[in-house]
Amino acid sequence: MNGDDPFIRVAQEWVEKAEEDFIITVLGLKSRSQFPTSVSCFHAQQCIEKYLKALLVWRRIDFRKTHAIGELLLMVGKPIGVSINLKEQNRLSDYATVTRYPGDYEPISRVEAGKALAIARRVRTAVRKRLPEEVFEKPAK
Repeated sequence: MNGDDPFIRVAQEWVEKAEEDFIITVLGLKSRSQFPTSVSCFHAQQCIEKYLKALLVWRRIDFRKTHAIGELLLMVGKPIGVSINLKEQNRLSDYATVTRYPGDYEPISRVEAGKALAIARRVRTAVRKRLPEEVFEKPAK
């Protein structure tokens, strides 16, 4: 691996953070306790967002700070092999913004949280197939 390639290093960092969010989502939904579904959905959205940003970095596409899944999908350009309809894109984006704070919205069911995890799992799989192996190697410290 070329340790001097900043695009690989930054993509690695995005993937590492995406994996942390993925693990939290999986563990939260497997938990028999009352793990908050809003937290699971937030981390599912973050996993998707960070994997898309890792791909953007690898493709050398600049992006602004955003949580909007639809915007990131448009920026990725080439299809990644995962379809996320407009309603799902908007709902996922809400998990990163609206549902993190008190407000007037419906509670999130475990079924809905499971759907968010399923989308995160599909995006994770698709993006990992499109990133080079070097992105998954641990950088030398």
